[in-house]
Amino acid sequence: MLVCIEGAAAPFAGYPGEAADGASQERAASPVERGLPRDRVVSDQSEMYKGQRITVIIPCLNEEQGIEQVLRRMPEFVDEVIVVDNGSTDRTSDVARSLGARVIREDVRGYGRSYKAGFASATGDLIVTLDGDHSYPPDAISYLLEAFLHLDIDFLNASRFPVRDPRAMAFKHKVGNLILSLAMSILYFRWVRDSQSGMWVFRRSILPGMKLISDGMAFSEEIKIEAFKSRTVRFAEISIMYSSRLGEIKLNPWRDGFYNLWFLLKKRFS
Repeated sequence: MLVCIEGAAAPFAGYPGEAADGASQERAASPVERGLPRDRVVSDQSEMYKGQRITVIIPCLNEEQGIEQVLRRMPEFVDEVIVVDNGSTDRTSDVARSLGARVIREDVRGYGRSYKAGFASATGDLIVTLDGDHSYPPDAISYLLEAFLHLDIDFLNASRFPVRDPRAMAFKHKVGNLILSLAMSILYFRWVRDSQSGMWVFRRSILPGMKLISDGMAFSEEIKIEAFKSRTVRFAEISIMYSSRLGEIKLNPWRDGFYNLWFLLKKRFS
């Protein structure tokens, strides 16, 4: 289902409540107990969203600047925020803990590796993902959840296209994303507008049925493939507002782009 609304490593084998190998968990004392204003921190109270417990997972690598803005804009109804620190050398973990997030340290580098650690520790019924660089809008979470529940689906991909902010994505990145999304759509006979998006909403219950191999940037396309190729997972995609990131750029467009294209071919024909 496509809905457009304007506005090589070991596979994942973790189960909720168990930390992934190599990951350690840290939980700070309540920011409210330390005297921080309740409206400036992520809520520690279980709010529930229409009967669904919400977990937000944010992988981070030196996102001291961006993670603060992300957490300050986190909706109050979010029950659990997990920040996966993938070996940061700045104050990412300290900032996240000070704003009420649960911090997990994953020292083995990798975008996919970070998500696997986060998934293994999540307790929510629905998982929402976004990056720690403030490029994905935390205030779009309620919009995505409403669409997710209204469409009665299992996996929702938040497409960054069309990109409305000209500063948010360089032309070469737009071209690269188009090529990768077209390749995925052709290989799997399923149109996907943004195969590389890092913002998704999905039911935690679908994770055990996924074979997630990638530990790197290809994880983003792999989890979508695992979702829409399943006969029991209902998949949809809607557009969000994407903005320019805060902090240093980690993506190597040529290396990561060619590797992701190779990974698509490998996964399709292996």
